[in-house]
Amino acid sequence: MAGVRIRSLVGAESQKYLSAVAALRIEVFRHYPYLYDGDLAYEANYLRVYAESARSVFVLAQDDDRIVGAATGIPLQDDSAAFQQPFLQRGMDVSKVFYFGESVLLPSYRGQGIGHAFFDAREAHARALGAFAWTAFAAVERSPDDPRRPPLHRDNDAFWHKRGYQPHADMRMQLAWKELGEVQESEKALRFWLRRLETH
Repeated sequence: MAGVRIRSLVGAESQKYLSAVAALRIEVFRHYPYLYDGDLAYEANYLRVYAESARSVFVLAQDDDRIVGAATGIPLQDDSAAFQQPFLQRGMDVSKVFYFGESVLLPSYRGQGIGHAFFDAREAHARALGAFAWTAFAAVERSPDDPRRPPLHRDNDAFWHKRGYQPHADMRMQLAWKELGEVQESEKALRFWLRRLETH
């Protein structure tokens, strides 16, 4: 991570960086597997939920003054009902879950440990808050034979397993966004991954 600084910002401290994080999300998620045809208005509304939570965290990777990566986290009870529903259906207390939003990083900065730093910082933040038993995130599901899958594409499953996260087949949600080539938004399936949060 030579030359890259990792910073954690809480709640409203993130306000001045929201436009940079929005642009980064659009750039990174444009590629497989999300294929997101980005919309700044949608991004502003999405990130506003995080910025308005007093217990949220934005973890930024900066190379000089440039934001090259970002990861977010928020108490699940501060997030929208759509993200809470799979947990409620499983009988889980949403007040005990700290939810990780996106983790986006420009390709040239990957493979340097920044992804681990993002998870370390968010888990440490959730642990410091002292109210959470779980950390969780959702990831889009694509068919292994999706024709849009790049030949050298590697899923993050091995990385997430290494971090101690497990996928839950019974915890899924549908989320709509406009995909490249689509005229309008359509729903995509996402699966949740969970890990018990140690108290050390």
